[in-house]
Amino acid sequence: MSDGKDSGEPGKLPRSLYERELYRLQTELVKLQEWVRAEGARLVVVFEGRDAAGKGSTIKRVTEHLNPRVARIVALPRPTERERGQWYFQRYVEHLPAAGEVVLLDRSWYNRAGVERVMGFCTMEEHQRFLRQCPIFERMLVEDGILLRKYWFSVSDAVQEERFRRRLKDPTRRWKLSPMDLESISRWEAYSRAKDEMFVHTDISEAPWYVVESDDKRRARLNMIAHLLSSVPYEAVAPPVIELPPRPAATGYQRPPRDLQTYVPDHASRLRK
Repeated sequence: MSDGKDSGEPGKLPRSLYERELYRLQTELVKLQEWVRAEGARLVVVFEGRDAAGKGSTIKRVTEHLNPRVARIVALPRPTERERGQWYFQRYVEHLPAAGEVVLLDRSWYNRAGVERVMGFCTMEEHQRFLRQCPIFERMLVEDGILLRKYWFSVSDAVQEERFRRRLKDPTRRWKLSPMDLESISRWEAYSRAKDEMFVHTDISEAPWYVVESDDKRRARLNMIAHLLSSVPYEAVAPPVIELPPRPAATGYQRPPRDLQTYVPDHASRLRK
C-alpha cells in the first residue's frame, strides 16, 4: 500500500551524482540565505509527513552549510499545561522569523490535523476549528510578507516499515523510534484519511502543499531543495571584500608548558586500520 504514489518509480539515485548535485544546491542555499539577510525577508519552511519519511535528514542537508543565526530549526516538544490553555497557534507564533531569518519547522501546527486527530489528543471540535482557522492563519502570514512553503514527505508503508526495522538495529538511530511511531503502522489508513482531509482544507493558493516522493531519500532531498530554491525569487548578493591582514611580528610571547594544561587524550592515535 502506498501513500498516494504511482507505480514505476525510477531506481535509486547513484551516490556520486547525488553528492555532486547536493553540493551545488547547498551552494545555492547559501546564496538564498544571504539574500534573505540582505533583503530582510522572512522565510518559513514547513516539513510534514509520516514518521520515517525523511523530513529530518532533509532538514540536515538544507542547514548543513547555513548560518544557524540566520536559519533556525524549530522542533517543538509536547505542549505544556499552560500552552494547552492557549490559542492553538500561539506557541508557534513566537517562533516565526524576524526580518532576515529562515525558520525550518520540523513538524508544525499541522500536528493537530495529524497525530492529534488520529491518536485522540484533541477533540473533534478542536480539530474542526483547526481546519477552519488554519487557512486564515496562513493567509495572515503570507499577507504580512512571510514566504511560507509547505512540504509533505510521502512514503510507502513498505519503505516506512523497512526504515523502522533499520532504526531498531542501529544504536545511533534507535532514539528516533518511539511508541507513537509504532502506532503509525497499525493506524496507517487513519493517518491517510486525516492527511487527505487536511489537504482538502489547507491546500490553499496562498500557501499550497507540495508533495515530495520520499521512498528514495536522495531523490527526495534534491527534489525538495531544488523546488524551494525555484520558488523564492532570490538573487546573488555580492559578499563584502575581505582581505587577511598581515600577521604582526613576534614580540617574544612563549606558550606555557604543556604540563600546566589538561589535554584531551589522543584517542585517534590508538586506532588501527
